[in-house]
Amino acid sequence: MVVALVGAGLVLAWSVTVLVRRDRRRSPGSPEARRIEAAATQGLRDARRQAHVYHHFNDINGVSAVRDRD
Repeated sequence: MVVALVGAGLVLAWSVTVLVRRDRRRSPGSPEARRIEAAATQGLRDARRQAHVYHHFNDINGVSAVRDRD
């Protein structure tokens, strides 16, 4: 049991290390790349917001929509 937990911990630590190194190695990018990344992030935020709105306004009797507005 202890060996399995240590193994799982080592795998997790190794994967975090790889991700951190990869992120540090990433170049800052051109202004165009930063603009595209900002637009994509904004699009994800808008999609999440829209899904939240649909969730509250598409229920059967609208009770949750009224409750959240108060």
